[in-house]
Amino acid sequence: MELSTAKPRKMSRFVVLSLLFLLGLCHFSVGMTMKSNFIIHMAKSQMPEGFEDHIHWYDSSLRSVSGSAEMLYVYNNAVHGFAARLTAEEAESLQNQPGILSVLPEMKYELHTTRTPSFLGLDVSADYFPESNAMGDVIVGVLDTGVWPESKSFDDNGFGPIPASWKGECESGTNFTSKNCNKKLIGARYFAKGYESTLGPIDVSKESKSPRDDDGHGTHTSTTATGSVVQGASLLGYASGNARGMATHARVAVYKVCWVGGCFSSDILAGLDKAIDDNVNVLSLSLGGGNSDYYRDSIAIGAFAAMEKGILVSCSAGNAGPSPYSLSNVAPWITTVGAGTLDRDFPAYVSLGNGKNFSGVSLYKGDSSLSKMLPFVYAGNASNMTNGNLCMTGTLIPEEVKGKIVLCDRGINPRVQKGSVVKAAGGAGMVLANTAANGDELIADAHLIPATSVGQTTGEAIKKYLTSDPNPTATILFEGTKVGIKPSPVVAAFSSRGPNSITQEILKPDIIAPGVNILAGWTGAAGPTGLAEDDRHVEFNIISGTSMSCPHVSGLAALLKGAHPDWSPAAIRSALMTTAYTVYKKGGALQDVVTGKPSTPFDHGAGHVDPVAALNPGLVYDLKADDYLNFLCALNYTSIQINSVARRPFSCETSKKFSVADLNYPSFAVVFPEQMTASSGSGSSSIKHTRTLTNVGPAGTYKVNVISPSNSVKVVVEPETLAFTHMNEQKSYTVTFTAPSMPSTENVYARIEWSDGKHVVSSPVAISWT
Repeated sequence: MELSTAKPRKMSRFVVLSLLFLLGLCHFSVGMTMKSNFIIHMAKSQMPEGFEDHIHWYDSSLRSVSGSAEMLYVYNNAVHGFAARLTAEEAESLQNQPGILSVLPEMKYELHTTRTPSFLGLDVSADYFPESNAMGDVIVGVLDTGVWPESKSFDDNGFGPIPASWKGECESGTNFTSKNCNKKLIGARYFAKGYESTLGPIDVSKESKSPRDDDGHGTHTSTTATGSVVQGASLLGYASGNARGMATHARVAVYKVCWVGGCFSSDILAGLDKAIDDNVNVLSLSLGGGNSDYYRDSIAIGAFAAMEKGILVSCSAGNAGPSPYSLSNVAPWITTVGAGTLDRDFPAYVSLGNGKNFSGVSLYKGDSSLSKMLPFVYAGNASNMTNGNLCMTGTLIPEEVKGKIVLCDRGINPRVQKGSVVKAAGGAGMVLANTAANGDELIADAHLIPATSVGQTTGEAIKKYLTSDPNPTATILFEGTKVGIKPSPVVAAFSSRGPNSITQEILKPDIIAPGVNILAGWTGAAGPTGLAEDDRHVEFNIISGTSMSCPHVSGLAALLKGAHPDWSPAAIRSALMTTAYTVYKKGGALQDVVTGKPSTPFDHGAGHVDPVAALNPGLVYDLKADDYLNFLCALNYTSIQINSVARRPFSCETSKKFSVADLNYPSFAVVFPEQMTASSGSGSSSIKHTRTLTNVGPAGTYKVNVISPSNSVKVVVEPETLAFTHMNEQKSYTVTFTAPSMPSTENVYARIEWSDGKHVVSSPVAISWT
């Protein structure tokens, strides 16, 4: 084809405007015809006469706005409704149909990526826990990336018949058959319709369209919760010993709802829907996303249905700490779990040419140390890029790093990928330095290159050496596994923090549990770093996140369910919360790794979980479904919004005064509006909370003690004594919080403890001003 060299003629203004108009129409048309996934919540009780069942009604409603749309899922348990792919115009039209409660767009959620049992006291306290035949009836459902069934942690040796209550299945698919399940791993399903309709068909050469876990995250969480005992477990020799889950005799069922492209709400709801129908007893979800009102939050809505059926739902709090208001999964019927550290570490020291040594951590497996001192360079000085200090792909100059140890700053790209970038550029090793965002928290990684991670303070000291010495050198010394680290636990820097951004009067997180450097089962399809170039195969991996702390609590909830089958989800959560500790055994308040100072209830909730104490809490704060619906009334939710959560009509009594402060929660978040205190004529203002305790132990008389380091807010409990004469007896009390008219500039924290001399039923108090 010959190119024309003639000059183009100028187009008239009319032609230009006409073209722009047509392009605008095209853009408008495309916008109106682009389809997205929506979840449609139906008022099932409003099904018109003439329909055989609700599915026909759902289909008819869909056909009324679209002749081509098909239902991706029909939901019967987690919600009443269906998922479909619609244009924005079709979704708006459907919203106006009779019987439609809401039409919500698909949301994408993300994963919140052997010593733990002994750290929690489970290894020496077996006599406190139910026999294996009682635990064998408890089923934990895990919604995650699937399962690697060949893991030794799913060994079913010694397990009896599958519980008669179980209604689930073991689905077949890519590289997975029903024979992969056994009497331990009793169910496995996968849900991908929402994912595929959004991102296209699954590439089975890259991930299995089946319950099989190609990622590792799901195998790690499920084995943390319920893994069988495996002797001689370790990651590349690190953390060697016996690996076991929290509830070794419980059964597990996995629901694969997360894929390479994320976890989509329509798939998550489908997993919840099936899990509820399958009759699991505990649900574990180590995933989350942005917060929204409860009637728009798919996880919150599905969790409400599970709670109503007696299923405890445990969710990760998120890894967006230490920023305030960073929590996920904050609905009061969800147990929200933050992360703390263990008393185990993996030291790897940086030795500098000036003779100074600095401690770090690493899971690198190779030579025990670098053979000699090597040239040392800061990545920011070995790059022409403004972000070269982060060691992102392609940012390092090979000539500047070859044969050297490189100091990289943490942030943006994965920690282990930074080492891979250094290696690709010819570097011999890496020191990974935290920035202010992570402080001095240390997380160990199985690097592909000799490397260690150091805290912010250490990183700054090393950078001073790099800038002051004309010929800086360094080496890295790997020390293996160390236990007995003090203080421990401390609240992890990444663990998301309160206050609760949806309902500030509900204190979240509820509790913290081990979530840093956790050893558990792993997939055979990916190396420990998850990087494509990592071809190492391991049976166990050590990773960190509230994704790891969540299944600890899920497994502990299974233990409590086995010991107390009649306890409600709220009672189990209450037992875990009111027996949690905030003081170390040898004294001193629980610490926050970010500040090095005592953590607060907005960081640790009720405290660090203590499973042995939780088995015998003495008293519990119980809740039923209608209590939560009254809570929604206190939030001024409309009947349609409440119906979206409750899946049934529910009207707030007009004659009744509803208060968030009356929800029988095991903790107290007291919020004084600034205008309330400023406008009070008496010089002070008061807020009253009401609580009811249920006796789940022997008869006893409990006396209250208020522990408050501050006198700025007066806390009065009435009555001060509660006498219980029989099991399941209930007694109520009120707490009045009185604050001065001048609002405080700092939050105030306290604890309310009830004790009969044998039990201590403790509740955290967080007081703030808005």
